[in-house]
Amino acid sequence: MLNKKKIAIVGLGYVGLPLALAFSKKFKVLGFDINKRRVESLNNGLDFNKEFSYQSLRKNKNLRFSNLKDDLYEKNIYIITAPTPLKKNNLPDLNPLIEATKLVAKHMKKNSIVIIESTVYPGTTEEICVPIIEKYSKLKLNKSFFCGYSPERINPGDKKRTIYNITKVVSASNKSTLKRITTLYKSIIKAGVYPTNSIKVAEAAKVIENTQRDLNIAFVNELSFLFSKLNINTQEVLKAASTKWNFLNFQPGLVGGHCVSVDPYYLTYKSRKSGYNPKIILSGRKVNNAVSKFICDKAFKFMRKKLINIKNSKILIAGFTFKNDCSDIRNTKVIEVYKHLQKKVNKVDVYDPFVSKDYLFYKNKIHLNLNPKKNYYDGIFVCVDHSIFKKKGVKFFKNFLKKKSFIFDVKSIFKKKDIDLSL
Repeated sequence: MLNKKKIAIVGLGYVGLPLALAFSKKFKVLGFDINKRRVESLNNGLDFNKEFSYQSLRKNKNLRFSNLKDDLYEKNIYIITAPTPLKKNNLPDLNPLIEATKLVAKHMKKNSIVIIESTVYPGTTEEICVPIIEKYSKLKLNKSFFCGYSPERINPGDKKRTIYNITKVVSASNKSTLKRITTLYKSIIKAGVYPTNSIKVAEAAKVIENTQRDLNIAFVNELSFLFSKLNINTQEVLKAASTKWNFLNFQPGLVGGHCVSVDPYYLTYKSRKSGYNPKIILSGRKVNNAVSKFICDKAFKFMRKKLINIKNSKILIAGFTFKNDCSDIRNTKVIEVYKHLQKKVNKVDVYDPFVSKDYLFYKNKIHLNLNPKKNYYDGIFVCVDHSIFKKKGVKFFKNFLKKKSFIFDVKSIFKKKDIDLSL
């Protein structure tokens, strides 16, 4: 029985840091990350992800950041939030999670609870993480240590649906641990906690949430492909269809990020390993992966029609993050638009007030232009629906355009009469 909660959050990214701050309102918390630079910046009150203020980081007496492994000793609750990306062949890359689990196992003591929050395919916690913990800790599940899984549902950049008001799904290796984990999360989650009967159920729930969204967006993206051939405005069709009470008004667009564009591959990997070859799950990925080329091809067709010289043209991409109002460029599909354009046009600039100039160059070797020239560009692709873009309005972007030019409103944030192209 844990008499005193000593919590360590392992991984301080978009998931771990909000979790650490939330728990620090109730408990003493260690925020751990192997990235020394990340830890140093947080200790100085700087969040490179621009999610939290200096005050929330520096003036928090219950929260300590560290990259020193020995600081993991003497904790009794470990919450692992390691990333679960894809390999180049779109197979799951569990190495960050495996390494984080090893690290915890080497430093945990008897009767500790290990909770995985990383997005995984069903079975990962019990089939991969638990054996690692048993091997490196020399402890036995449900005898000398306990395990749980609670999928993250954090939405970066979302100021309304924060960690506090999103229902938390929890699971555990036995009933008593489930009660303890439920109580733990109930202490910070205002929206409530939903306990599941098994760890696999919780793992599956998370991975299908994003897969469902991927498929729904893929459907309207495919409609956009079709309606473009038929010379029908997709947005007008969706508005008309939305007058029916049960129509789900998903919008076409680029579908990237660390979850929606990744999780279907995790699910299909496990499916095939289990002997079932899925028919629908990856069909959405196939469609959504084709959107960037479709956007560029549609623009090139328009340019030829309007006698805009493609080869000599200068293009501005507005918005580079994978979603609106955040700084996250992980798996952003905008980079594919950038690459397609680069092959054909003279110059491609990127403008995004949310993105770190240094980080964008470090990750993608792309120079961020925060001061685009007026009357300079032949075309602008508004790829992300940042609130600031909506606030500035279409006139702001038209200032950067030549007389003979176009605006491709990928996210349909402006009025039809004010733009030239949309999905």
